[in-house]
Amino acid sequence: MPPRFNGQYYGWWKTRMHDFIMAEDSELWDVICDGPFVPTKTSGEPAVTIPKTRMEFNDADRKEIWEALQTAHEGTTQVKQSKIDMLTIEYELFKMKGDESIQDMHTQFTSIINELHSLGEIIPRNKLVRKILSVLPSSWESKVNAITEAKDLQKLTIDELVGNLKTYKMKK
Repeated sequence: MPPRFNGQYYGWWKTRMHDFIMAEDSELWDVICDGPFVPTKTSGEPAVTIPKTRMEFNDADRKEIWEALQTAHEGTTQVKQSKIDMLTIEYELFKMKGDESIQDMHTQFTSIINELHSLGEIIPRNKLVRKILSVLPSSWESKVNAITEAKDLQKLTIDELVGNLKTYKMKK
């Protein structure tokens, strides 16, 4: 089933919808991205432009509907760049709070990363791993040092890192 859009978390939904459509039919995604939009038709004498019914929509119409949805939720290029700038600052200033759980920190971090990703800003995995290690409170210093020395940070995934941190916290 395709993911439903509830009016919130557009970035998350957009990524899931893209993946769903690509899995169903990659050519359909091309239609969504490349078709022109004319959601009206000319009718009567004298000619009058009227909206098409949903049954009359063609591939070009559907493409523009997708673009309109993107513009409504991402904004224009300028608005999109402003969002990227704000999220980048949020990413750079991100810190784990002393009383925060690893899961809560991971959820908040993932939210920032997913939103950046949906806007076209992709941060390499190894930088994300290093960022998580750098945002942990000083009470985690010994664990951070152990992970840094024992693991290849180029190959370590965020899920592996978070799992390792959760295990450490449970044993502690």
